[in-house]
Amino acid sequence: MPRATKVWFITGTSKGFGHIWARAALERGDRVAATARNTDTLTDLVDEYGENALPIALDVTDVAAVEDAVKRTHDHFDRIDVVVNNAGYGLFGAIEEVTEAQARAQIETNLFGALWVTKAALPYLREQGSGHIIQVSSIGGVNAFPTIGMYHASKWGLEGFSQSLAAEVRDFGIHVTIVEPTGYATDWRGPSAVQATHLPAYDGVRARLTESVAARRAKPGDPEATGAAILELVDAREPPLRIFFGSGTLDMIRAEYARRIETWEEWDELARRAHGNSVAATPQGSNEQARGAAAGSS
Repeated sequence: MPRATKVWFITGTSKGFGHIWARAALERGDRVAATARNTDTLTDLVDEYGENALPIALDVTDVAAVEDAVKRTHDHFDRIDVVVNNAGYGLFGAIEEVTEAQARAQIETNLFGALWVTKAALPYLREQGSGHIIQVSSIGGVNAFPTIGMYHASKWGLEGFSQSLAAEVRDFGIHVTIVEPTGYATDWRGPSAVQATHLPAYDGVRARLTESVAARRAKPGDPEATGAAILELVDAREPPLRIFFGSGTLDMIRAEYARRIETWEEWDELARRAHGNSVAATPQGSNEQARGAAAGSS
């Protein structure tokens, strides 16, 4: 039985992962609405793949423009199967160094941009009873390092709402996958990045960070290899909620979560006392209390 073609809506396709994934989808015969702030960057896709490529100028922080772009895609192709929230950039600077404008712009693009696209696409996906939303996060969505704190905030926020979203839309036949890439040979640290003005007080932090990541940067991932990977992911019958792209990520997160569990265990007695006398009286708490803590809200 021949494979059914898919219709993609991808943000941030001017370069990097977005452009590579748009090309990979088009190369196999899928149809793609490729969005970018400047559609001149999409000329090669239109020239090579003709009417299967729909270029759309889009700033994902403009809610009305996002809604119009998603509607235009659905009207043009009659459906949307895969939504890829890839638009975003890195903001480099210690928390004290980042300006209000820089912080707000980072969250507006990386977090709210993905939120607006997701919300605009959901009615169409619900109506057709299928769809796959790909949220492009980062290894920085499950870990954190000095001098990119606001970038982490945007990606941790993306991961949080996307996990909730996955539970909300499962019954509609909609899948959600959070893709968490590690270091790749893209220009994430280059022209597309924003640099805060450095304070000398943090020069030591930056120097230590540079030393610790030098080995990883020496062998960056090949962005082109992600093209085949993203196709396999969207074709999966039961795609995962989360997946790393790149080697070494699983070992890094195993170590990170081991440190977290060690700290939580070290301070568990205080944590239980903070709940009240009834919990403190039972050293490990009851199964019912543990379930309640996991499901409750503060």
